[in-house]
Formats: sequence, structure tokens, C-alpha cells
Amino acid sequence: MTRLVAAGLSPALVERLSQRELDRRLGVGLPLVTLDAEGRPHPMLVSYLELRAYDARTLGLVIQAESTSARNLVERRVGTLVVVEADTIVYAKMRALDGPLDVAGGEPYGLGYFLLEVEQVLEDTAADWEAGMRVTETIRYSPLPTLAEPWARATLAALATPRARA
Repeated sequence: MTRLVAAGLSPALVERLSQRELDRRLGVGLPLVTLDAEGRPHPMLVSYLELRAYDARTLGLVIQAESTSARNLVERRVGTLVVVEADTIVYAKMRALDGPLDVAGGEPYGLGYFLLEVEQVLEDTAADWEAGMRVTETIRYSPLPTLAEPWARATLAALATPRARA
């Protein structure tokens, strides 16, 4: 059953998305759904390496600046981050405030930085009649990237602090 939780991320979600335990979260895929030109959902997978919560209402995101998802964020300015793991199922509805901004060192990879505002957070929990059913596995990918790779270093540096055009 899905219920509205808040207009922003809980302290636990801010911590989860803060990159403070990034090594532990590498390998987890998180669906990010944007809206395409025909009004249809357009999914992509991002990782904990590519996004960072700065506070309850603000997230940074680094993706390929020329991707369809980036274009959707520029043109329609909305997206939903889906966190599906054994201990939580959350949908964070967001609005793009700015982007794509340049990512220093990310040019060879076509990276762009987006500043996103969290507008609404929904939580999905099992209803009483579902008899305690729950998610047991999350989306995973491998091989795991090393944080020493140039694109990973550029991504982490771009996400170090929130930024927008003046």
C-alpha cells in the first residue's frame, strides 16, 4: 500500500542517499523515471554513485547530459526516483531546478549535473492482507566500479556540493 510520507526525504533517506556509505551501496541500481514528449514514463537506472542527497529537499544527479532522460529533465523538469530494497520502498517525486551543468573531468564521458528538488515522498508498505510479503532482493549490477576511475572521480567531485547557475 502506497502512502504519502512527506514533502521531503526522511533523515534515514537523506543518510541513505548522502554517499557516506557509498562503498556499501555500490552495485545497487535505482530506477529514475522521467516523462517523455508523449507523456509516457521513461525509465533509466542510476546508482548511489550518481546521486547525492544534500538535505531533505535537495538532490544532485550526474548522468549523461545528452541522454533521453537528461533531455526529459530539461524539457519537462520532473522525475521520480524509485528506491526498492529489502528494507524500504520509496518513490521520491522531484523537479529539476537546473541542469545539465558541466562536470569538470566528465567531458570525455558526456556527463552533466542536475540539481533536483524533492517535492513529495511516497512509501510503499505491505497491506495487512499481504501477510508480511516484502521485497527480498534489489536491482543489482556488476562488476562494481572502482571509485578511482576517472568518470567516478568526476562524478563524485560534481556531487560534492549543490550548485546551480547564478
